[in-house]
Amino acid sequence: MHRLKTLLPGLAALLCGASASLAFAPFSLPLFAILSVAGLWLVLREASPGQAIRRGWLYGLGFFGAGTSWVYVSIHTYGNAPVPLAAGLTFLFCAALALLFAGQAWAGARWFRGKSAWIGFIALWWLFEWLRSWFLTGFPWLYLGYAWTDSPLRALAPVAGVWGLTFLTLLVAVGTVESFLQRRIRPILPATLLVALTLLLPSQWTLQSGDTFKAAVMQPNVPQLEKWNPQRRDEILNQLIEMTRAHPEAELIVWPENAIPAFYYQVADQMQPLLSELGSRTLLTGLPTTEPDPDDAQRRLYHNSVAALGNTPGVYNKQRLVPFGEYVPLESVLRGLIEFFNLPMSSFSLPRQPQGPLQAGPYELGVAICYEIAYPELVRESGQLSDILLTVSNDTWFGRSIGPDQHLQMARMRALENGRWVMRGTNNGITALIDPQGQITAQLPVDEAGVLTGEVTPMQGRTPYQMTGVYPLLMLNLLLLAGLLVCRIRAAQKHH
Repeated sequence: MHRLKTLLPGLAALLCGASASLAFAPFSLPLFAILSVAGLWLVLREASPGQAIRRGWLYGLGFFGAGTSWVYVSIHTYGNAPVPLAAGLTFLFCAALALLFAGQAWAGARWFRGKSAWIGFIALWWLFEWLRSWFLTGFPWLYLGYAWTDSPLRALAPVAGVWGLTFLTLLVAVGTVESFLQRRIRPILPATLLVALTLLLPSQWTLQSGDTFKAAVMQPNVPQLEKWNPQRRDEILNQLIEMTRAHPEAELIVWPENAIPAFYYQVADQMQPLLSELGSRTLLTGLPTTEPDPDDAQRRLYHNSVAALGNTPGVYNKQRLVPFGEYVPLESVLRGLIEFFNLPMSSFSLPRQPQGPLQAGPYELGVAICYEIAYPELVRESGQLSDILLTVSNDTWFGRSIGPDQHLQMARMRALENGRWVMRGTNNGITALIDPQGQITAQLPVDEAGVLTGEVTPMQGRTPYQMTGVYPLLMLNLLLLAGLLVCRIRAAQKHH
């Protein structure tokens, strides 16, 4: 019986972590974000530091194990790793990320006790979520705030970003638990006030800056295992060219990430007839690019890029690379070890210069390639200089998992935060046009070739979040922790 009582909190933490995935797309049940956090707080509330670190890790294992299960698809299906190896690598990935929750839980149990410990729990969670946005290049996935993308509370996103919605979730979840356990209304008051203020916020912060235009976004649905086959190159390119020619009314045409599976000089002759037909229109396409390394004349740099082709040519190079998919950490050790570490186009480099908006005719586009749309601050910086946001991706890597739905949800949050339209072009789905309120105005089915057409409006002005970014909430949570630590030190001095 004693052993069962010891195991139950850990099991509860694991299940609470796994249940959080139900809060995000495609399930979109935001109540589970509150229940998941509340459950973790209950199992940590009276835990010792040793117990907390185990329970926090188990929570993280469930959280990432369920929420990022799509990693297995990438490793097994497209990395050709056998089932046991793919399962093992996926477990290691989730177990490593779970260490962040373990550290968060240990710090709370070590430094914050008593009736105010719940405030430390909230501040630590928020800070560790922020840490995850940049530590070791970052993994900004599954932020609690995404749970509210389809609720009235999304009105907070243009003011405080997904970060503010995460903070609101924590206040509601932990404040409710503490009000019940302490039999006092005080812990739930901040959450109640913030919810009330959020519901009074305006729904729009930016204004139209130019005429609405027609866009056409291509979804070629090329199988991933065939994409980089040189024998399929002409066929793939001809498909995109014919899809484009069928929509002469479109002023902006979007092809997805690495739609051209070759360097441009290799397909220039094939592309030239289409480009001569564009006139004042602009084609935006993903493709690999290369340039000499300024530090080594014998070496070339390769980039995952988006090029504007037409009367305003330009190139944007990806600034956040996916580990193993686009570069291999410890390359000299891992490259060639198993096929997963030899994925096509996994030797990209970061750009050497800051990236500004991409000019497309009269429009300034803030570009995010695939994984980059998950970085709130990166998109905020480009969004405040742009009329429109463009994100291109190849979500074929995720298969029919929950990954593409989560990815689309993050693009919708970036539209909300920045008050901009988002054009999202993908190889096999989910291709969509998203308005500044985060609503999808047009969408294509998954795993079908097609052209998404619709109207997009350039926007001007800046949302409060664009002006301040993450910094007000960062300072607030640091001050909360500092205040709690000062109170703890003073209490210890009085005791002695």
